Amino acid sequence: MTNNFVFEPDLAAKKIYITREFNAPVEKVWRAWTEPALIEKWIAPKPWTAETKTWDFTVGGVWLYAMVGTDGQRFWVYAVFTAIENGSAISTTGMFCDGDGNPVAGGPKSYRDTKFLSIDGNRSKVASVITFEEESTIKMFMDGGFKQGTGASFNNLDELLAAE
Repeated sequence: MTNNFVFEPDLAAKKIYITREFNAPVEKVWRAWTEPALIEKWIAPKPWTAETKTWDFTVGGVWLYAMVGTDGQRFWVYAVFTAIENGSAISTTGMFCDGDGNPVAGGPKSYRDTKFLSIDGNRSKVASVITFEEESTIKMFMDGGFKQGTGASFNNLDELLAAE
């Protein structure tokens, strides 16, 4: 089955629209996005891995995690959960930080709204809108391979969902 991966940047609006379908029920996809032991298995494009330091899945709670390279290099991300609709939607504000969760001074912020939908055939669709404060930030993400990394991560999620 096709996964219907759509990745549409809108530089003028400083937004990226992403949709992706998965061959699993929405409850299973939701768990893969909301349980740190599962999300760590798919969120980083291979050969990178992810390590969670803090996970508080409540509105106002924080997910502090590192994307870890093969040489041990860590890129830290701090995400604040700004809205949660159990089983159907998550909103976050994200920024780069150090290993203690201190934001990078003057670093970029992004705002992500993600919806989880059931579709025909016991399948799911995840739809995200990522909004950036600065046009330079969306360009940095686009030039840095964000589309390719997102596609690779979603392929990892396919593997996880098939194995669970």
